[in-house]
Amino acid sequence: MTPLLEVEGLHVWFDLADGGELHAVQDVGLTLQPGERLGLVGESGCGKTTTALAIMGLLPPSASAAGRILLEGKDVLAGGEATIRPHRWVDIAIVFQGAMNALNPVRTIGAQIVEALELHEVVRGAAARDRAGDLLESVGIPARRAERFPHELSGGMRQRAAIAMALSCEPKVLIADEPTTALDVMVQAQILELLDGLCSDFGLALILVTHDLPVVAQLCDRGVVMYAGRIAERGTVEELYHEPHHPYTRLLFAATPDLDDLDQPIVSIPGAPPRLDRPLEGCPFRPRCDRAFERCETERPRLRGFGDGREAACHLDQLVSV
Repeated sequence: MTPLLEVEGLHVWFDLADGGELHAVQDVGLTLQPGERLGLVGESGCGKTTTALAIMGLLPPSASAAGRILLEGKDVLAGGEATIRPHRWVDIAIVFQGAMNALNPVRTIGAQIVEALELHEVVRGAAARDRAGDLLESVGIPARRAERFPHELSGGMRQRAAIAMALSCEPKVLIADEPTTALDVMVQAQILELLDGLCSDFGLALILVTHDLPVVAQLCDRGVVMYAGRIAERGTVEELYHEPHHPYTRLLFAATPDLDDLDQPIVSIPGAPPRLDRPLEGCPFRPRCDRAFERCETERPRLRGFGDGREAACHLDQLVSV
């Protein structure tokens, strides 16, 4: 089956004020089938959001990108804004991290949804206003609240409004970038349940960007673990949870509370991710790894496959014993 979305060799770098470059994403590849749910996981600064923005063609002017982003076989990155704009919001949409920053504070939420509908010539006028009300209802907001400004809504309601806006043009792919950031636990659960239901009801393919592994286990079919701008491991959620091949994946799960086993100790990952504006020698995870050996100091591990789409970038010979 031809993937709905395919990312090949994505490389994103930023020009620095001192004339140098920061390579935020390097050689990232992803595939997404119709209706599939993919989790993009890793600590802050590992390249998850930059990857999502590159797919949407929303990188800042200081950034440059190379590689291919194929939407139903068509390279939408090749011609820059001219080729990605007809597909943005229509075929692929995004829910940004922090709805208060993503929504225009001086326009009502209804007007912002109507703007998306009219800009992409879905419907206009009264039909667009009616459609905006229906979209708000679909995410659990009464249609009458379309006249409210973002600051008049709670954090959970703002996030629901942002999801309604992303769904306005009936996209095939939805990217949710940390959609539960800064929300309390109960509201987080409601937003995740909403995303789950919407994906099922509308047949959406989902890319969930998060650092929360239990969320990925709850909502996604497959997971991609990123570290230092590269893919460390990918596979099904079951495989990543029960048989992690990369030490970073194992330590991520060890640092996450297990609600099924409250006696299981929580172990933090020592150190911090490396700075990407400096050259990296060997495996970027080596300074924090509890299984590093001599080869890790000088040679960067390549992403290698183990069948059925399972891949990991690690030098360990006995990967099943990681």
